Amino acid sequence: MGALDGQKAIVAGGGRGIGRAIAIAFASEGADVAVVGRSIDMLSEAAAEIRASGGMAVVASQDLTQVREIPGLFDRLAGELGGLDILVNSAGVQITGPSTEVTEEAWDTTLDANLKSMFFACQAAGRRFIDQGRGKIINLASTFSLVGFPGFAAYCSSKGGVALLTKTLAAEWASSGVNVNAIAPTAIRTEMNAYLLDDPGFLEAFLPKVPAGRVGDPSDVAGAAVFLAGAGSDFVNGHILLVDGGYTAV
Repeated sequence: MGALDGQKAIVAGGGRGIGRAIAIAFASEGADVAVVGRSIDMLSEAAAEIRASGGMAVVASQDLTQVREIPGLFDRLAGELGGLDILVNSAGVQITGPSTEVTEEAWDTTLDANLKSMFFACQAAGRRFIDQGRGKIINLASTFSLVGFPGFAAYCSSKGGVALLTKTLAAEWASSGVNVNAIAPTAIRTEMNAYLLDDPGFLEAFLPKVPAGRVGDPSDVAGAAVFLAGAGSDFVNGHILLVDGGYTAV
């Protein structure tokens, strides 16, 4: 039996990158998965990969920054899945550049996608989980939730908010049987980070700061998510699990 056998999960941002790897890992451990995001093509590809391996996947194309749509969406997906036990919030954006040039639009886009929509997704799932007396929420934070980085003012601010949102909801909901935790990866090779990780100058400056000596892979994060979604983490609340190759240890 898989670690998540019979569990029902929504993975926001499940069409690509880290979210996709988590959705596929959950399905391989026995969960039924709904992948949510903007790109129907990417979502369909993720679902097809899950189904090809014998898993069950539901697809929902939705802009989660339209927060008023989230409760109805989650109700619909829970109906299609036959329940809801796990929420992963992996959707987000990364807009970088000198802090002196950050526009109001870039700031609002980042905070809306990375923090505001995450809160209302947590709220929608949390109401259901409190009623049923159990549930797991996993938020994607970042090493930049804990340390700053030049050119990432809006992103670091949003991810710092994710860390404290996670701790606050854990403190509020743990007594109701709801576990809220976060994963904080360092640079992971995804479509979103390709422009940085394909830059030799960035890698030359960044990799010496990672004791493991490499950038991360989405599968590195997926393993952590399986742990936080499973029974082995039932007494883990408000934790920020670093998946960073030691980046924040030195």
